[in-house]
Amino acid sequence: MSAVFNFTFVPWFRSVAPYIHLHRGKTFVVGMAGEAIAAGKLQLIAQDLALIQSMGVKIVLVHGFRPQVNEQLAAKGHEAQYAKGMRITDSVALDCAQEAAGQLRYEIEAAFSQGLPNTPMAGSTVRVISGNFITARPVGIVDGIDFKHSGLVRKVDVPGIRQTLEMGAMVLLSPFGFSITGEAFNLTMEEVATRVAIELQADKLIFLTEVPGIRLRPSESAGEDNPIDTEMPLDVAEKLLATLPAPAQPADTGFYLQHCVKACKAGVDRTHILPFATDGALLLEIYVHDGIGTMVIDEKLESLREATVDDVGGILQLIEPFENDGTLVKRDRTEIERDAGLYTVIEHDGVIFGCAALYPYPESRTGEMAALTVSPQSQGQGDGERMLKRIEQRARSQGLSSIFVLTTRTMHWFLKRGFQAVEIDWLPEARKRKYNLNRKSQVLVKHL
Repeated sequence: MSAVFNFTFVPWFRSVAPYIHLHRGKTFVVGMAGEAIAAGKLQLIAQDLALIQSMGVKIVLVHGFRPQVNEQLAAKGHEAQYAKGMRITDSVALDCAQEAAGQLRYEIEAAFSQGLPNTPMAGSTVRVISGNFITARPVGIVDGIDFKHSGLVRKVDVPGIRQTLEMGAMVLLSPFGFSITGEAFNLTMEEVATRVAIELQADKLIFLTEVPGIRLRPSESAGEDNPIDTEMPLDVAEKLLATLPAPAQPADTGFYLQHCVKACKAGVDRTHILPFATDGALLLEIYVHDGIGTMVIDEKLESLREATVDDVGGILQLIEPFENDGTLVKRDRTEIERDAGLYTVIEHDGVIFGCAALYPYPESRTGEMAALTVSPQSQGQGDGERMLKRIEQRARSQGLSSIFVLTTRTMHWFLKRGFQAVEIDWLPEARKRKYNLNRKSQVLVKHL
């Protein structure tokens, strides 16, 4: 094994460990578009889901079958009919849907049953359990359109699904439901996944789709000038939906977004739209900081707050590389534990990605901002400025009229944000006595 591989693998594996710990025991509902299976992605998706489940995540997988049903209809010389973004399911389409669901269930169960050596499925044991977990009702006639055998979710068997998940099995749901009279109804994958996520109060609802995510900013091209919005607050998503026409097909911006918004408003913490075309999209979204698709959340993902003693380990881990290369002055654990209340941190899914401390000198009406650090994984996203603003707020609340920093390498960053260089004699007497002449740090001051 090459040294280069070791050098890259070990830090990477350590970096995903916090997310492995965070998601263990959580419940994810994954809605997989039938187009993903038609595109030949099932094997890779199954491998990733098996890996995620092996790390302690409870998974409900809801599959779609739109292209498979259309293929069956075409083979019978029957045209697919849609209205309001939903299939009109006549008796022929219902037969085709039942055939497609049976075939796909067989293929999905087969994919999770593989265990060939030298593959990601080697040694895995994934029990896939399906059942009549969904009770349905007819859509009926809407605006003069008879949707026939198309239905909506009436009830979700939450105790049954939870009991199955607690057994360590993966729950597999087809977009089918049955009425109390035993009549079958064709449902949509999107509605089933959304209702199940809401009823279970799942931690995540994830759609694996044909679209790469949501592009909030309009552009003439889909290149780098029009990037995916990896994080979209719920209020922004709602405003965007209000400006869009009613979505009629999966390519429409609001098609999956409407379900994400509905789930978020009903208490699902995070909802995601991911491109199945990207290999490993599920792993990239769940175990990497910035993800790969669009995530809709009810509040800003990063939590900016004052630190507690419980954050000391995360702060130490964050600042250690910068202490080692000389950017920051070394601080031992005892010192940080003693001063934990002076620190402000940015937390992302339980992981500390930024910190700064304010050491007040009230007799001089100033304070030192120290240990300002942002993780390399999130630099360039404005977290440093958010931290600076919070430190300024804390300083003002304590009646301080200025803050100062001592820096050897980041002087220009502070100068751009209103700091001015001063002589060492400007420092409060108590701080001047601790000044390290060997570091020759530049003193910069910002008046509030």
